Amino acid sequence: YINAYVSIYAVCVTSHIRVRAISLKRCVGCGHEISDQILLFVLDGYWHISCLKCSCCRAQLAEIGTSCFSKSGMVLCRKDYIRLFGNSGVCRACSNSIPAGEMVMKTPDHVYHVKCFACSICHRQLMPGDWFHCENGRLFCDHDRPIASESLTNGTFSSPQDNNVTV
Repeated sequence: YINAYVSIYAVCVTSHIRVRAISLKRCVGCGHEISDQILLFVLDGYWHISCLKCSCCRAQLAEIGTSCFSKSGMVLCRKDYIRLFGNSGVCRACSNSIPAGEMVMKTPDHVYHVKCFACSICHRQLMPGDWFHCENGRLFCDHDRPIASESLTNGTFSSPQDNNVTV
């Protein structure tokens, strides 16, 4: 399972010196030098605004949002990504399928429904900015972390990992 959600970053060049430096960048889409004042940085490459298009519907991605998806060598709008690749995985907490268009919460190794991203002890939903502890796919809020850590000595959990919730 690969969910390749990508943010589109617009780079605005204002000084004459930066224009000269940026103009040496080549567009990933067309291969030509970019001398425009605004260019996009997506998938580790620079693009003309007009060149960053959905591989299926050819919509200019910068005009329809601030994100796009990449999978199987294609750059896709959200609608075509969902149409082509269906769901975005299985929730680690409830084991149910996650529809591709649904917002998710992630740890480095697992994906969760937003409502399932909660402490395994107190069941408080973890929100962006909250600190949490992840052990063997189970989540613990910062308050319940000492309880979770004690379980390590009993051999109940493995792979302790501290994280900060980000979306």
